[in-house]
Order: sequence, then structure tokens, then C-alpha cells
Amino acid sequence: MTKVNPGMMVDVEYTESTSFRDYVALAKMGIVRANLLLVFAGFFVAATYQSDTPVLYLFEVWPQLLLTMLGSALVISGSCYLNNFVDRDIDYLMDRTDNRPSVTGKISGEKILLLGLTQLAIGTLLLLLVSYVAAVFGLIGAFFYVVIYTMWLKRTSTLNTVVGSISGAVPPLIGWAALDPTLHIDAWLMFLVMFLWQPPHFLALAMRRTEEYRAAGIPMLPVVNGFAITKRQIIWWIATLIPASLLFMHYGLVYLTVAAGLGGYWLYLGLKGFNAEDEIKWANKMFFYSLIYLVVWIIALILTALW
Repeated sequence: MTKVNPGMMVDVEYTESTSFRDYVALAKMGIVRANLLLVFAGFFVAATYQSDTPVLYLFEVWPQLLLTMLGSALVISGSCYLNNFVDRDIDYLMDRTDNRPSVTGKISGEKILLLGLTQLAIGTLLLLLVSYVAAVFGLIGAFFYVVIYTMWLKRTSTLNTVVGSISGAVPPLIGWAALDPTLHIDAWLMFLVMFLWQPPHFLALAMRRTEEYRAAGIPMLPVVNGFAITKRQIIWWIATLIPASLLFMHYGLVYLTVAAGLGGYWLYLGLKGFNAEDEIKWANKMFFYSLIYLVVWIIALILTALW
């Protein structure tokens, strides 16, 4: 298989046929699924404020929910396509990305760009059918991910993780705005929690992939400042996340117990990192626990919102 440095703006001829799986790979389905979960959470929690029977209410507003989920999926997928298009000149340098169709040449840069813009446009139109506020937030998320993060800060500053977290925190706002464009304070609290969750999540990932980021010249925090400072940053972000997650105190004791337990254990794991003999193994634990935190927190929020 021939790889190409897309920075040379040369497309390679690929002998294998392009499959549907190649197009799916460019959409980064892990990112799409995680963000759609947040969109749904925002929509569902908003429904608890619109009706005393939110589950039944969802059947009444299912067209809005369907358009919101489809539109969000296309906006997120389109943004990922554009991310792949922009990053062709560095993805070939990293093991985890060097086999993407955008790198191998299975799908040309021009086609990736066209498909990305098309998905983004269609997704925005679908969100507009539901709420212009939801569509605006979708575009804000795409702008921060593609332009601010991918095209600028990812290549120039260790702040890329922090500022890029804005795009990952927008999905609950999209879901909520689709049902209630005025945006209850809880929508902004969901945004806050998701914004604070992402730096420790992605810094742990950056530690796992430090040498790859170094080879690609990407100034992630562990590359520029080392593991010790990165671990301290992770601790500070988790310590800030815990009280932020407890701002949903009106959801009751069960929620507070779950949120405090999730955050407290994550902080405990983080503090153990200062004495970790194998820092990469510790980073792996932190990364995978962050995913557990995300899923359990969303489930706890949805269930306790029903009460």
C-alpha cells in the first residue's frame, strides 16, 4: 500500500476499490456516536421541562427528535470529514491515523472536502427545520472543531485541547435548543460539565500518544511540557469538574451521590498518577475511566431528571 504526503498535494492511484467502510472511517463514528448521545441527553432533559410524562412526550415530538439526531449526525460527520481533509499533511506521520483513506489515497482530498461540506450543509438545513438556534449551535461546534482547533490551535498551541473542548460541549445545547430555543440554565450546566470533562479525557489520550504527536509536530501539552505538568493539569480539570457536576443538586440525592462518586473516583485515580511507575498504563486507565464517567453521568442525569 502506497502512502502519500498530502502536503505535497499529490493524489496516489489506489489499486483497491473504495468501500463504504472507507467513507464511514472518515466520519469517525466513535466521535459521532458520543456526540449524538449528548444531543439526545439535551433533548430528553429538555423534554422533562415540557411535560410531566417526558417519555410519552417524546412520541409526540418524534419528528423533531429524528430531524435533530439526523441533522446533528451530518454536521458532526461533515466536520470530521473536513478535519481529515485538513490533517492529511500530518496524519501520515502517526500510527493511529496513517491508514485513513485520506492518507492512503483511497479517497481523494477533493472528494473528502466536497462530501464534508455537503454533509455539513444538509445537516444544518435539517436542524433549521427544527430550530434556528439548534442550527446556529451546530455551526458554532463545527467552526470551533474545523477552523479554531484543526486549522489553527492544534498546530500552534497547547491550548488546543482546552479551546477545542467548546465544540465537544455544544451537542447538549443543540439537543435542548431543538425543543426549547430559550435554553434553560440546565442546558448551560450540561455544556459546562462537558467542557470541563474533555481536557482530562484528551490529555490522557495525548499522554498515550505522545511520541506520535511529537513525530507529527503537534504541540500537545505532554509533548511541550512533559508528563508531570500534564498530570497536574488533569488533576486541576477533574477537581473543577466535580463541583460543576454537583450544580445539578436540584436533581436529587441519587444524582448527587452518583456524580460525587464518579468525580471522586476519577480524582483518586488521577492523584495515583503522581506515584505511577508506568505513566502510560496510568494514562490508559484515566482515558478509559473518562469514557465510563461520560456514559454513567449521562444515564444518571437522564434518569434523575425523570423524577
